[in-house]
Amino acid sequence: MTDPRVRRALSAVVAALAASALVGGCGVLPGSTRSAGPIVVMTWAPVGTNATNMPGMPAMAQVVEKYVNADGGLNGRKLKVLTCNERNDPIAVTDCAQQAADAGAVAVIGSYSESGQAFTTALETSGIPYIGGYGITEEEFQSLMSYPINGGLPSLLAGNGRQLADLCKKVTLVRPDSVTGDQFPIFLDTGLKVGGLASARDLSTPDDSFDYTSAAARAVGDDKHSSCVSAVLGDHTSTFFDALRRTGDSQPKVQLSSVIGSVQQSVIDSSGGPESPLEHAYITDWYPPASDPKWAEMKAAVNKYAFGDDRIDVADPGVQTTWIAYDVFAKVVRAMGAGTTVDAANVQRALDSTSHLSTGGLTPDLGWTDADMKSIPEHARMVNTEVAYQRVTKGRLVSARPGFVDLTSTLRSSTTGY
Repeated sequence: MTDPRVRRALSAVVAALAASALVGGCGVLPGSTRSAGPIVVMTWAPVGTNATNMPGMPAMAQVVEKYVNADGGLNGRKLKVLTCNERNDPIAVTDCAQQAADAGAVAVIGSYSESGQAFTTALETSGIPYIGGYGITEEEFQSLMSYPINGGLPSLLAGNGRQLADLCKKVTLVRPDSVTGDQFPIFLDTGLKVGGLASARDLSTPDDSFDYTSAAARAVGDDKHSSCVSAVLGDHTSTFFDALRRTGDSQPKVQLSSVIGSVQQSVIDSSGGPESPLEHAYITDWYPPASDPKWAEMKAAVNKYAFGDDRIDVADPGVQTTWIAYDVFAKVVRAMGAGTTVDAANVQRALDSTSHLSTGGLTPDLGWTDADMKSIPEHARMVNTEVAYQRVTKGRLVSARPGFVDLTSTLRSSTTGY
């Protein structure tokens, strides 16, 4: 039996050690700004659905987790990335948002969903900021919880229209017969109008079709050099161009065009490379082409942590968006300092005061202060209205002109939202 005086002495030592551990940072006192746990975030995207899929986005997020943690984490704390399949379904993406909240996620980063109302409502309820969404829904440019890094579909389509106005006498737009697709002509026509051209002929077609032969024939029409066809069908754009090849001439006379995401290097490669019907096509992008040296760090991270992972295509704009969004998040958190609690509310406050944040030339400098907002009708949160023009040359996507094209004035002329 231990002497009572010994037991009391041991108890005192244990209490002193516990207090010392808390003061030294091995535990967290109520109200303390220090934590030894990981910083939790989430990335979601649709995977394995019959419509648009973005498996590269969560895969890229997992690469970033390894890359950041190998470099010491964020202010000495590990980054923990959760991923979620939002299945192109508003209920599923709401469930993803709830999972993020339950796990204590401080942000949702570099994600894709067409269910804007569902996920922004869920994130607003939980107070979780949404950093660098793909930009496919209007809510991403309206919700105070959203911090976009690109101009989304409005900038791509308006930029595409502005580019085609200098090349064509008439334009046909091939787009999905969907609620989202119904908005495509609005922004394309905005660019055409600013360039002095009439509205595009609107050709809607199912976004999950496996045969676009009829749509391709209608789009080409009389196949004149002065006509342009812009096909924006997401994952199914390559199927449309395969049908176009079968219309009779493997190199149609009409000028072909699209936006990044619907066409990227892998689509050109699979449709014939230099012999592809996309040879000489014009493509509007948010970012420099994948061949640009500015992507070197991303490529090195992918090669080291995901070599052979066929989900990740470094030319995929979804993958690129996720990379940039995590770069933004990491820089904002590091700027908060090691003594600041990294929670959703503090991350949001930090973002609200961020301006002139460099992404190494992959986008213009970013910020989300009042001074950074571009005053685009019904897109109050838009802070980046610039696009990059590319062209398919010898089977490769290359810059059609140096630098970015600013579409602020073009987009301000649009008075109709989604």
